[in-house]
Amino acid sequence: MTESALNSGNGKQKSGFFARIMLFIRQVIAELKKVVTPTRSELLNYFLVVVGFVVVVMLIVTALDFVFGQGSILLFTKQVEQ
Repeated sequence: MTESALNSGNGKQKSGFFARIMLFIRQVIAELKKVVTPTRSELLNYFLVVVGFVVVVMLIVTALDFVFGQGSILLFTKQVEQ
């Protein structure tokens, strides 16, 4: 690609390395100003939802572990016939 093809994109010159870094930092600061801190009740609600979800997933994993463990015991152990 020629240099004229690179510069003909939208008519702007490509900014320098440090100018792009400063633009990035300004954009990050602008986005961080939009962040809203949750209230105490919202934070408690989010916390309880996360803890509840983790407990449910733990119960599911525990149940699956138990079922597959018992299944492997039944499958791989010899039972003595009497």
